[in-house]
Amino acid sequence: MGNTSSTSTASSAQGAADGIDALIASRLLALRQARALSLAELAELSGVSKAMISKVERAQSSPTAVLLGKLAAGLGVPLAQLLTEEKDSPQRLRTRAEQHVWRDPEAGYLRRQVAERHAGSGLELVEVELPRSAQVSYPRWSGKPYRQCLWMLEGALRVDYGDERFELGPGDCLDFGVDRPLAFKALGRGACRYLLVASPS
Repeated sequence: MGNTSSTSTASSAQGAADGIDALIASRLLALRQARALSLAELAELSGVSKAMISKVERAQSSPTAVLLGKLAAGLGVPLAQLLTEEKDSPQRLRTRAEQHVWRDPEAGYLRRQVAERHAGSGLELVEVELPRSAQVSYPRWSGKPYRQCLWMLEGALRVDYGDERFELGPGDCLDFGVDRPLAFKALGRGACRYLLVASPS
């Protein structure tokens, strides 16, 4: 029985991973084509190789948060646009079971899309969990910048916003943009968890 349960759990996890990889693939291709960018042009804008972009678009690679950040920055779109479908009229009630969850295959970074990005307002709400000592870094975004408000829930976090450095604990709130390079690092002996509210500048 134990082996059957483990196999079932592993299959479910693999199925979820395949599903999100397919979604990322379709979103990346659609966004690149909407901007009339060739693979070479997006590679130059993002700093990601043509071969890797092609693999992601064909769902042959599970991208990391850092890689997705580079692609989103190159496209000039919020990260959410690579991970979720954008809807004109998001549902009023979004239960926890309906919230898309994505885990970075390398750093273990867990991202839950609590509230979908609204096409009209640009607002979105994301919950992030960073494992102990994990770090994710993003380049400066191109295109139209947007603001983020981070509210710490658990643990300790260091945020590097360009040349500025902030250390946050539970209850702390930080306002910043994507107009500078960003790095998030979990501090202390455990994981950390925080909420991000993104809105247009």
